[in-house]
Amino acid sequence: MRTVLYLVQKEFLQVFRNRFMLPMLLVMPVVQTVLLSFAANYEIQNLSLGVVDHDLSPMSRQLVARFGASGYFRVKKSAFSIQEADADLARDYTDLILEIPPHFERDFIREGTAGVSITANAINPVKAGLAIGYAQAIVQSEIPPRPPQKGGLELTYSNWYNPRLDYKTFMVPGILGVIISMIICFLTALNIVREREVGTIEQINVTPIRKWQFILGKLLPFWLIALVMMTIGLAVGWLIFRIPMLGDLRLVFLYTLVFAPCMLGLGFLISNFAESQQQAIFTAWFFLVIFILMCGLFTPADSMPRWAQWLNMLNPVKYFVEFMRLVLLKGAGFAEIRQNFFTVLTYGAVVNGLAMWTYRKRV
Repeated sequence: MRTVLYLVQKEFLQVFRNRFMLPMLLVMPVVQTVLLSFAANYEIQNLSLGVVDHDLSPMSRQLVARFGASGYFRVKKSAFSIQEADADLARDYTDLILEIPPHFERDFIREGTAGVSITANAINPVKAGLAIGYAQAIVQSEIPPRPPQKGGLELTYSNWYNPRLDYKTFMVPGILGVIISMIICFLTALNIVREREVGTIEQINVTPIRKWQFILGKLLPFWLIALVMMTIGLAVGWLIFRIPMLGDLRLVFLYTLVFAPCMLGLGFLISNFAESQQQAIFTAWFFLVIFILMCGLFTPADSMPRWAQWLNMLNPVKYFVEFMRLVLLKGAGFAEIRQNFFTVLTYGAVVNGLAMWTYRKRV
């Protein structure tokens, strides 16, 4: 036990003596959480709108003005020919075309109904789908549909857990989980490989220290650092983004204690096979890119193909992102996340067991 405490003290001294390491651990989670939460979202704004108004009536001008005042669209160009507007869309000068037919106002006054044509650049299907949704909402507010007939269906809805549909509320818990996973995995892999490169690990290899003592002494400091980063991230989420945090924060820290060994063990496992820091970086980045893109941070994991969902069961970051959203936004308790909890606990035991089994005392 004395040997483990010596290794823990040695790691902490290295962190505090390094003038870059400590600011990176304390400042980087804050900067990444704030930057990514504001930048990485699906709230599309400033879409370039091309207008083809064949009616030129007060009602058509009012409709175009509503598009410009919505905050989602910028009227980039008004044309009198649909061919000219199509050419602008083809060369990415505009994102959307609003075509107002002739006699638009007259038809609405006489018949109570009128139609417009919306054409979107769907190279990016997410952007196109949201743009059309925004455009439909503006048109329907300006040209209300006929009232439903007696006995017809009327739709009412309510938004739970995120009533304002604020995308940052959805993103911040997931981003926090991804940042913690990424940092502790990189730190573990690079720390051990660096000691191998400079030769300081030889002093440990010649001692009778057991493998589990060495691994525990190496991983425990970063285990505690993960809790510090979680504390900082939760503070940023509450102070800047007003994340609800409906669940028990004690459960959040308990889960972090269970989840951190998954990424620490993965970093240690990578370091066992890497001969240099460059190899460790590329190997860790290979796995982390797959984990991050498939964890459900940006796209729902349930929408993936069946084979990808089975493969995603090996993705520890997916469980962390799912847990953070369930507990912070929905107020889930241990009963709701029990399967997730024990899955991560098993994952950490298996990965660290493999890391211990593959570690060899060698020069």
